Amino acid sequence: MAIATLRGVEKRYGPVRAMDGIDLEVPEGSVFGLIGPNGAGKTTSMLVISTLLSRDAGQVEVVGVDPETNPAAVRKVLGYMPDSFGFYENLNASEYLDFFAAANKVAAAKRPALIADLLALVDLEQKAATDVNTLSRGMKQRLSLARALIHDPQLLVLDEPASGLDPRARVQLRELIAELSRMGKSVIISSHILSELEGICTHLAVIDDGRVKAQGNLEDIRRTLTATRRVSLRAPDEEVDDVALILSGQPEVSEVDVERGRVRFVLSGEDADSARLLGLVIASGKHVFDWRLEVAGLEELFLSITAGDDE
Repeated sequence: MAIATLRGVEKRYGPVRAMDGIDLEVPEGSVFGLIGPNGAGKTTSMLVISTLLSRDAGQVEVVGVDPETNPAAVRKVLGYMPDSFGFYENLNASEYLDFFAAANKVAAAKRPALIADLLALVDLEQKAATDVNTLSRGMKQRLSLARALIHDPQLLVLDEPASGLDPRARVQLRELIAELSRMGKSVIISSHILSELEGICTHLAVIDDGRVKAQGNLEDIRRTLTATRRVSLRAPDEEVDDVALILSGQPEVSEVDVERGRVRFVLSGEDADSARLLGLVIASGKHVFDWRLEVAGLEELFLSITAGDDE
Protein backbone atom coordinates (compact mmCIF):
# COMPACT_ATOMS: atom_id res chain seq x y z
CA MET A 1 0.00 0.00 0.00
CA ALA A 2 1.32 3.42 -0.96
CA ILE A 3 1.26 6.31 1.49
CA ALA A 4 2.04 8.81 -1.29
CA THR A 5 1.74 8.62 -5.08
CA LEU A 6 2.52 11.01 -7.92
CA ARG A 7 1.36 10.36 -11.48
CA GLY A 8 2.62 12.43 -14.39
CA VAL A 9 3.27 15.46 -12.20
CA GLU A 10 4.63 18.57 -13.88
CA LYS A 11 5.84 21.85 -12.44
CA ARG A 12 7.31 24.64 -14.53
CA TYR A 13 9.13 27.82 -13.62
CA GLY A 14 8.94 29.72 -16.87
CA PRO A 15 10.78 27.61 -19.45
CA VAL A 16 12.32 25.35 -16.79
CA ARG A 17 10.57 22.04 -16.06
CA ALA A 18 11.40 21.31 -12.43
CA MET A 19 9.07 18.28 -12.58
CA ASP A 20 8.72 16.77 -16.02
CA GLY A 21 6.07 14.07 -15.68
CA ILE A 22 7.25 12.57 -12.41
CA ASP A 23 5.77 9.25 -11.25
CA LEU A 24 6.48 8.16 -7.67
CA GLU A 25 5.02 5.55 -5.37
CA VAL A 26 6.10 5.66 -1.73
CA PRO A 27 5.20 2.43 0.12
CA GLU A 28 3.72 2.74 3.58
CA GLY A 29 6.34 2.13 6.26
CA SER A 30 9.27 2.70 3.92
CA VAL A 31 12.27 4.98 4.20
CA PHE A 32 12.13 6.35 0.67
CA GLY A 33 15.19 8.14 -0.65
CA LEU A 34 15.04 10.81 -3.34
CA ILE A 35 18.51 10.89 -4.86
CA GLY A 36 19.80 13.31 -7.43
CA PRO A 37 22.02 16.32 -8.05
CA ASN A 38 21.09 19.85 -6.98
CA GLY A 39 18.38 21.18 -9.26
CA ALA A 40 17.11 17.70 -10.18
CA GLY A 41 13.58 18.29 -8.87
CA LYS A 42 13.79 16.69 -5.42
CA THR A 43 12.77 19.74 -3.36
CA THR A 44 10.01 20.68 -5.79
CA SER A 45 8.59 17.14 -5.50
CA MET A 46 8.68 17.38 -1.71
CA LEU A 47 6.98 20.77 -1.68
CA VAL A 48 4.18 19.43 -3.90
CA ILE A 49 3.70 16.40 -1.62
CA SER A 50 3.74 18.65 1.46
CA THR A 51 0.95 21.00 0.23
CA LEU A 52 3.42 23.90 -0.07
CA LEU A 53 3.46 24.15 -3.87
CA SER A 54 0.80 23.72 -6.53
CA ARG A 55 1.43 21.52 -9.57
CA ASP A 56 0.81 22.37 -13.21
CA ALA A 57 -0.36 18.89 -14.24
CA GLY A 58 -0.71 15.34 -12.96
CA GLN A 59 -2.19 13.67 -9.89
CA VAL A 60 -0.94 13.53 -6.29
CA GLU A 61 -2.31 11.61 -3.32
CA VAL A 62 -1.02 11.52 0.25
CA VAL A 63 -2.85 8.95 2.39
CA GLY A 64 -5.54 8.99 -0.30
CA VAL A 65 -5.97 12.79 -0.21
CA ASP A 66 -5.03 15.36 -2.85
CA PRO A 67 -2.72 17.86 -1.10
CA GLU A 68 -3.78 20.66 -3.41
CA THR A 69 -7.55 20.34 -2.97
CA ASN A 70 -7.49 19.36 0.72
CA PRO A 71 -4.22 20.61 2.24
CA ALA A 72 -5.57 20.69 5.81
CA ALA A 73 -6.23 16.94 5.77
CA VAL A 74 -2.73 16.20 4.46
CA ARG A 75 -1.05 18.45 7.02
CA LYS A 76 -2.67 16.45 9.82
CA VAL A 77 -0.77 13.34 8.75
CA LEU A 78 2.44 14.86 7.38
CA GLY A 79 5.47 16.41 9.05
CA TYR A 80 7.78 18.51 6.87
CA MET A 81 11.37 19.44 7.64
CA PRO A 82 12.86 21.92 5.13
CA ASP A 83 16.49 22.01 4.10
CA SER A 84 16.90 25.36 5.84
CA PHE A 85 15.22 26.30 9.09
CA GLY A 86 14.66 29.42 11.14
CA PHE A 87 14.15 29.86 14.84
CA TYR A 88 12.37 32.60 16.72
CA GLU A 89 14.52 34.83 18.90
CA ASN A 90 14.60 34.38 22.68
CA LEU A 91 13.01 30.93 22.76
CA ASN A 92 14.57 27.92 24.38
CA ALA A 93 14.16 24.43 22.94
CA SER A 94 11.17 23.59 25.12
CA GLU A 95 9.41 26.88 24.36
CA TYR A 96 10.05 26.41 20.64
CA LEU A 97 8.28 23.04 20.65
CA ASP A 98 5.50 24.40 22.87
CA PHE A 99 4.81 27.13 20.31
CA PHE A 100 4.38 24.60 17.51
CA ALA A 101 2.37 22.27 19.71
CA ALA A 102 -0.06 25.12 20.32
CA ALA A 103 -0.13 25.90 16.60
CA ASN A 104 -1.10 22.27 16.00
CA LYS A 105 -3.87 22.54 18.60
CA VAL A 106 -2.28 20.18 21.11
CA ALA A 107 -4.08 20.64 24.44
CA ALA A 108 -2.04 22.72 26.91
CA ALA A 109 -2.25 19.99 29.57
CA LYS A 110 -0.65 17.44 27.21
CA ARG A 111 2.19 19.62 25.97
CA PRO A 112 4.78 19.22 28.78
CA ALA A 113 4.83 15.42 28.55
CA LEU A 114 4.82 15.51 24.74
CA ILE A 115 7.70 17.99 24.62
CA ALA A 116 9.71 15.97 27.14
CA ASP A 117 9.18 12.80 25.08
CA LEU A 118 10.21 14.48 21.83
CA LEU A 119 13.32 16.04 23.35
CA ALA A 120 14.29 12.63 24.72
CA LEU A 121 13.67 11.01 21.31
CA VAL A 122 16.06 13.43 19.58
CA ASP A 123 18.53 13.31 22.49
CA LEU A 124 18.06 16.93 23.51
CA GLU A 125 16.48 16.54 26.93
CA GLN A 126 19.52 18.22 28.51
CA LYS A 127 19.00 21.24 26.22
CA ALA A 128 15.36 21.94 27.09
CA ALA A 129 16.19 25.32 28.65
CA THR A 130 18.89 26.27 26.12
CA ASP A 131 18.34 29.16 23.71
CA VAL A 132 17.78 27.59 20.29
CA ASN A 133 20.10 30.07 18.60
CA THR A 134 23.03 28.79 20.67
CA LEU A 135 22.57 25.15 19.66
CA SER A 136 24.97 23.49 17.24
CA ARG A 137 23.76 22.84 13.69
CA GLY A 138 23.29 19.15 14.43
CA MET A 139 21.20 19.95 17.51
CA LYS A 140 19.12 22.42 15.50
CA GLN A 141 18.48 19.72 12.90
CA ARG A 142 17.29 17.30 15.57
CA LEU A 143 15.11 19.98 17.16
CA SER A 144 13.63 20.77 13.76
CA LEU A 145 12.83 17.08 13.36
CA ALA A 146 11.17 17.07 16.79
CA ARG A 147 9.03 20.00 15.61
CA ALA A 148 7.98 18.00 12.53
CA LEU A 149 6.89 15.18 14.87
CA ILE A 150 4.86 17.40 17.21
CA HIS A 151 1.48 16.20 15.86
CA ASP A 152 2.53 12.53 15.51
CA PRO A 153 2.36 12.39 11.68
CA GLN A 154 2.24 9.19 9.67
CA LEU A 155 4.58 10.56 7.00
CA LEU A 156 7.77 12.59 7.45
CA VAL A 157 9.24 14.57 4.55
CA LEU A 158 12.88 15.51 5.21
CA ASP A 159 14.62 17.73 2.67
CA GLU A 160 18.42 17.39 2.81
CA PRO A 161 18.39 16.81 6.60
CA ALA A 162 22.11 16.03 6.80
CA SER A 163 23.24 19.10 4.88
CA GLY A 164 26.13 20.82 6.65
CA LEU A 165 26.39 18.30 9.47
CA ASP A 166 29.67 16.92 10.74
CA PRO A 167 30.24 13.13 10.55
CA ARG A 168 29.15 12.48 14.15
CA ALA A 169 25.93 14.46 13.70
CA ARG A 170 25.19 12.57 10.47
CA VAL A 171 25.52 9.25 12.27
CA GLN A 172 23.17 10.48 15.01
CA LEU A 173 20.65 11.61 12.39
CA ARG A 174 20.78 8.26 10.58
CA GLU A 175 20.19 6.43 13.85
CA LEU A 176 17.25 8.69 14.62
CA ILE A 177 15.66 8.08 11.21
CA ALA A 178 16.11 4.33 11.70
CA GLU A 179 14.35 4.62 15.08
CA LEU A 180 11.46 6.54 13.50
CA SER A 181 11.12 3.79 10.91
CA ARG A 182 10.96 1.18 13.68
CA MET A 183 8.20 3.26 15.26
CA GLY A 184 6.14 2.78 12.09
CA LYS A 185 6.68 6.16 10.47
CA SER A 186 6.98 6.44 6.71
CA VAL A 187 9.86 8.70 5.70
CA ILE A 188 10.74 10.49 2.48
CA ILE A 189 14.30 11.79 2.63
CA SER A 190 16.30 13.59 -0.04
CA SER A 191 19.99 14.13 -0.57
CA HIS A 192 22.46 14.88 -3.33
CA ILE A 193 25.19 13.22 -1.25
CA LEU A 194 24.62 9.55 -1.92
CA SER A 195 26.62 8.24 1.02
CA GLU A 196 24.22 9.99 3.40
CA LEU A 197 21.43 7.60 2.38
CA GLU A 198 23.51 4.42 2.23
CA GLY A 199 22.19 2.00 4.81
CA ILE A 200 19.09 4.11 5.60
CA CYS A 201 16.72 3.65 2.68
CA THR A 202 14.50 0.66 1.99
CA HIS A 203 13.38 2.20 -1.31
CA LEU A 204 14.70 4.93 -3.54
CA ALA A 205 14.03 7.01 -6.62
CA VAL A 206 16.75 8.55 -8.73
CA ILE A 207 15.65 11.97 -10.05
CA ASP A 208 17.54 13.95 -12.65
CA ASP A 209 16.43 16.81 -14.92
CA GLY A 210 12.94 16.70 -13.43
CA ARG A 211 12.40 13.04 -14.33
CA VAL A 212 12.50 9.76 -12.42
CA LYS A 213 15.25 7.58 -13.84
CA ALA A 214 14.60 4.57 -11.62
CA GLN A 215 12.69 3.71 -8.47
CA GLY A 216 11.68 0.82 -6.28
CA ASN A 217 13.00 -1.47 -3.59
CA LEU A 218 16.71 -0.81 -3.11
CA GLU A 219 17.73 -4.44 -3.55
CA ASP A 220 15.54 -4.88 -6.65
CA ILE A 221 17.16 -1.84 -8.28
CA ARG A 222 20.59 -3.10 -7.33
CA ARG A 223 19.88 -6.54 -8.86
CA THR A 224 18.42 -5.00 -12.02
CA LEU A 225 21.41 -2.74 -12.57
CA THR A 226 23.96 -5.33 -11.59
CA ALA A 227 22.94 -8.21 -13.85
CA THR A 228 26.70 -8.11 -14.31
CA ARG A 229 28.34 -8.17 -10.90
CA ARG A 230 31.92 -8.07 -9.76
CA VAL A 231 33.37 -11.04 -7.90
CA SER A 232 36.55 -10.95 -5.86
CA LEU A 233 38.32 -14.07 -4.64
CA ARG A 234 41.50 -14.84 -2.73
CA ALA A 235 43.73 -17.80 -3.57
CA PRO A 236 47.36 -18.80 -2.99
CA ASP A 237 49.80 -16.65 -4.95
CA GLU A 238 51.06 -19.63 -6.92
CA GLU A 239 47.52 -20.59 -7.97
CA VAL A 240 45.94 -17.29 -8.99
CA ASP A 241 47.02 -17.56 -12.64
CA ASP A 242 45.54 -21.06 -12.92
CA VAL A 243 42.31 -19.90 -11.25
CA ALA A 244 42.07 -16.99 -13.66
CA LEU A 245 42.59 -19.34 -16.62
CA ILE A 246 39.83 -21.66 -15.41
CA LEU A 247 37.40 -18.77 -14.96
CA SER A 248 38.30 -17.09 -18.27
CA GLY A 249 36.98 -20.11 -20.16
CA GLN A 250 33.47 -19.72 -18.73
CA PRO A 251 30.73 -17.89 -20.71
CA GLU A 252 29.50 -15.95 -17.64
CA VAL A 253 32.94 -14.49 -16.92
CA SER A 254 34.59 -11.41 -18.39
CA GLU A 255 37.19 -8.76 -17.46
CA VAL A 256 39.33 -11.12 -15.42
CA ASP A 257 42.00 -9.23 -13.50
CA VAL A 258 44.83 -10.88 -11.53
CA GLU A 259 46.93 -9.40 -8.76
CA ARG A 260 48.92 -10.91 -5.93
CA GLY A 261 46.75 -13.41 -4.13
CA ARG A 262 43.51 -12.15 -5.68
CA VAL A 263 41.40 -12.56 -8.82
CA ARG A 264 38.60 -10.19 -9.77
CA PHE A 265 36.13 -10.65 -12.60
CA VAL A 266 32.73 -9.58 -13.88
CA LEU A 267 29.99 -12.18 -13.53
CA SER A 268 27.02 -12.10 -15.88
CA GLY A 269 24.59 -14.30 -14.03
CA GLU A 270 22.77 -15.13 -10.83
CA ASP A 271 23.88 -16.48 -7.45
CA ALA A 272 23.58 -20.03 -8.82
CA ASP A 273 26.14 -19.20 -11.52
CA SER A 274 28.50 -17.82 -8.87
CA ALA A 275 28.14 -21.03 -6.85
CA ARG A 276 28.80 -23.16 -9.95
CA LEU A 277 31.98 -21.26 -10.75
CA LEU A 278 33.22 -21.61 -7.18
CA GLY A 279 32.56 -25.34 -7.33
CA LEU A 280 34.41 -25.58 -10.64
CA VAL A 281 37.52 -23.91 -9.22
CA ILE A 282 37.51 -26.14 -6.12
CA ALA A 283 36.91 -29.30 -8.20
CA SER A 284 40.02 -28.46 -10.22
CA GLY A 285 42.06 -28.83 -7.06
CA LYS A 286 42.64 -25.12 -6.45
CA HIS A 287 42.26 -23.45 -3.07
CA VAL A 288 39.89 -20.54 -2.46
CA PHE A 289 40.26 -18.60 0.78
CA ASP A 290 37.51 -16.08 0.08
CA TRP A 291 34.85 -15.67 -2.63
CA ARG A 292 32.85 -12.47 -2.48
CA LEU A 293 30.19 -10.76 -4.60
CA GLU A 294 30.90 -7.05 -4.44
CA VAL A 295 27.64 -5.17 -3.82
CA ALA A 296 27.11 -1.94 -5.73
CA GLY A 297 26.79 1.15 -3.55
CA LEU A 298 24.46 4.08 -4.18
CA GLU A 299 27.21 5.99 -5.95
CA GLU A 300 27.69 3.19 -8.48
CA LEU A 301 23.95 2.71 -8.88
CA PHE A 302 23.42 6.41 -9.55
CA LEU A 303 26.15 6.48 -12.18
CA SER A 304 24.67 3.37 -13.83
CA ILE A 305 21.17 4.85 -13.89
CA THR A 306 22.20 8.24 -15.27
CA ALA A 307 24.83 6.93 -17.68
CA GLY A 308 24.55 8.68 -21.03
CA ASP A 309 22.40 11.56 -19.78
CA ASP A 310 25.03 14.11 -20.78
CA GLU A 311 24.73 12.94 -24.34
